[in-house]
Amino acid sequence: MDRLLTMRVFQAVADEGGFAAAARALDLSPAAVTRLVADLEEHIGTRLLQRTTRRVSLTEAGEAYLLRVRSILADVDEAFAAAQAHTSDIAGVLRLLAPPALAVHILAPLVAEFRRLHPRVVLDIHVDSAVGPAIGDYDVTLLGADERYNANVIARPIVSLDGILCASPEYLRAHGIPKVPDDLAQHQCLLRRNAEARPRLLRLTDPVDAARTVDVAVQPVCVANHIDTLLRATLDGAGISAQPLDLAAPHLRSGRLVRVLAPWTTGRYTLYAAFPSRKFMPARTRAFLDFLGRSTRWSIEEAMQVPPVT
Repeated sequence: MDRLLTMRVFQAVADEGGFAAAARALDLSPAAVTRLVADLEEHIGTRLLQRTTRRVSLTEAGEAYLLRVRSILADVDEAFAAAQAHTSDIAGVLRLLAPPALAVHILAPLVAEFRRLHPRVVLDIHVDSAVGPAIGDYDVTLLGADERYNANVIARPIVSLDGILCASPEYLRAHGIPKVPDDLAQHQCLLRRNAEARPRLLRLTDPVDAARTVDVAVQPVCVANHIDTLLRATLDGAGISAQPLDLAAPHLRSGRLVRVLAPWTTGRYTLYAAFPSRKFMPARTRAFLDFLGRSTRWSIEEAMQVPPVT
């Protein structure tokens, strides 16, 4: 037996003054209302309503029970409204998880503008480079992956972008500008350590002809498993590195980095936002995902308007 339903039916009978009126108010049949009240009385073990051919009235036990039922149902409705507000109201704490590079270059620049748009949302950002992030513990988890990504999680692709080769203007003035991929063999290259890639090789793809790839043998002056380390070294003039366009975008706009060997790319990457479930997503989560998509796409489009160095 649905206890809440029988309580609501009993309350309706008392408020409407009869079984037929309660049935109309609840869109139930009179027989169903009669049966539910009878089941409730049998469960409690006492008569709650006095029935006559003309009217229905509360017994002494019914009056006492009705007082408690009104309070219980009011609490239930209030709890439902409070929980539903988390889905419909853009407010509350939004728990975000991201690896260091995405936290610094994607999340941090969005905080001020998102808070301006949604001042009642508190961003609780956790930075962790774990290989298998605990997606179920957070509202949104940012992931960066290449074309081979096939994880069994619920994730929304935010933006797909290319990896590009870039260097600082100071480095290029001192060492010259590579004109063709093979020129990289004469340059100071900064490589990201990748267990799936052959060491000392850069694989470049021509986006105009995606089937055209070349592997260039280089002598790296620095190898790291942390993209932000390579980015900082590139900004400081240490050499040429491959960077995801979203991380390089603000530095391309400011002129601190320039793209080389365009239109060659070093692969295609996608920024994903993973979340525990598609059902009952809070409004603050939906608002953040939409804002993340708009802001990231705008940043990438603006970066792509910066001409490469020639």
